[in-house]
Amino acid sequence: MPGYAIPQTRKPPKAQKNQVQLVANGDLRIAANQTCWPEQAKMEESLRLTLADFGYELVRAHPYKESERHGFIASQKEGMQVFAGIDPNAPLIVAEAVWQYSHHILAGLLSHRGPILTVANWSGMWPGLVGMLNLNGSLTKAGVPYSTIWSEDFHDEYFRDYLRAWLKDGHAKHKTRHVTKWKSVKVGGKERKLGDAIALQLRQGKAIMGVFDEGCMGMFNAIIPDGLLNAVGVFKERLSQSALYYEITQVSDEEGQAVRRWMEERGMKFKTGPNDAEDLTDRQILQQCKMYVAAVRIADDFGCHTIGIQYQQGLKDLLPASDLVEGTLNNVDRPPVRSRDGGRVLFEGEAIPHFNEVDECSGLDALLTSRVHKAMGQPVETTLHDLRWGDVDRSGTVPDYVWVFLISGSAPPAHFIGGWAGASSERQPPMYFRLGGGTLKGISRPGEIVWSRIYIDDGELKMDLGRAGVVELPLEETQRRWDATTPQWPIMHAVTYGVSRDQMMARHKANHVQVAYANSAEEADKALLAKAATAHALGIHVALCGTKKNGKGWA
Repeated sequence: MPGYAIPQTRKPPKAQKNQVQLVANGDLRIAANQTCWPEQAKMEESLRLTLADFGYELVRAHPYKESERHGFIASQKEGMQVFAGIDPNAPLIVAEAVWQYSHHILAGLLSHRGPILTVANWSGMWPGLVGMLNLNGSLTKAGVPYSTIWSEDFHDEYFRDYLRAWLKDGHAKHKTRHVTKWKSVKVGGKERKLGDAIALQLRQGKAIMGVFDEGCMGMFNAIIPDGLLNAVGVFKERLSQSALYYEITQVSDEEGQAVRRWMEERGMKFKTGPNDAEDLTDRQILQQCKMYVAAVRIADDFGCHTIGIQYQQGLKDLLPASDLVEGTLNNVDRPPVRSRDGGRVLFEGEAIPHFNEVDECSGLDALLTSRVHKAMGQPVETTLHDLRWGDVDRSGTVPDYVWVFLISGSAPPAHFIGGWAGASSERQPPMYFRLGGGTLKGISRPGEIVWSRIYIDDGELKMDLGRAGVVELPLEETQRRWDATTPQWPIMHAVTYGVSRDQMMARHKANHVQVAYANSAEEADKALLAKAATAHALGIHVALCGTKKNGKGWA
């Protein structure tokens, strides 16, 4: 009787003492990896020198790929192969100077037993910190212990002290004294009553979250398991982007042109050119306007209360970008869309909350925000932004540290200075968007906002909320910030009350942050408390971050 073919596995070599392994996770798109590689290489050299100061050798766990002209892990398959050769007990640094797809390395990090440190460059141009925040949220959801740090040059004392502690103990912590647990928060009776009522309405009446394909851009942290979502009264309608593509083909040119005409009549500016490969063209805009009509009709077909289009996987090879669509959906004042028979105006007088990149945590947040703000008579327009970068105001207009909240293509015009008249549409960068398509760009108006984030930790839904002010900066300073990030995208200059740069980074569990305006500082405080009360009543664990505008705490 023949013997069995016993599978053989290779044990990875044991790391030497005072060696630290390094992996560099990347984008799925080769153009992004190639463009960002020089900055990544510079970052790794700085890390190598700093570790050498402490007597440690930094060892790259995977090679630079000559044929591809970069050294990033660029797929889940490659990530598994890389981790198969890493000592699972070795100290490991995940170094990021680029947007990265967390699922490329999640399998390896789940089984890694040694200390893990995520590190990002502090840069607007090279979005490593955005990628790192996504990875941190994904590791938090997966229950993988990790430490995290960031730096502009990897030589400052804050970075060196934290790195020294991690090397010594295998873990390190940041101080988060700005966080107030819900049990200590003082909530007015009216806000608590409203929160309880909205939670009860949601649980009894339920709501539908339309998801056009899950799992965009490796964002494991952006997928809410059905059991957690269903428990708060929200149920997914899993929609296919192929259905959206088909529906676009059923929208007439006349309907699409009417959408653009409506926008232009309100002052929207399209910056067009003749070359599809580099410019925003009339053909691209028409396709985007048809997508808007199609998305509204599908949302009506399935009774969706919020929808998310993935786009950057799947549709990116078929159609111009979805961004013009997304920002328009999030606005109350938007082009009317009629049913297919020309009868009803669909969702008349309402925004249709859209969550960019199918970030379901933002989708749930947008749904709660919309209901709370509508009940309170506050603006219902809400959007997520990337927590992209921040810097001091070099114009000297405000003394505060000013964040750049910058989403990858669209925000509702109600958030802009001038509304639709202050909005413009520019072609998405070819590096990411081969087929083009226009953004919905503007400068966010000064005012009071509530920021928030729903995330998953310990198998439970949690929510952090805080207050911030949007400040108006001189155009030269705004342009500097745009030029240091992505000038085609909408920008918000945000000052977080009672939360420093490093406190925000230490606590935040996502690349995205949800924002909504209120009519005054006092009303924003109440809107925050009402939304927090709603989330608490739904069984979401709530924490308040920072202070009110006047510096007073929430306890």
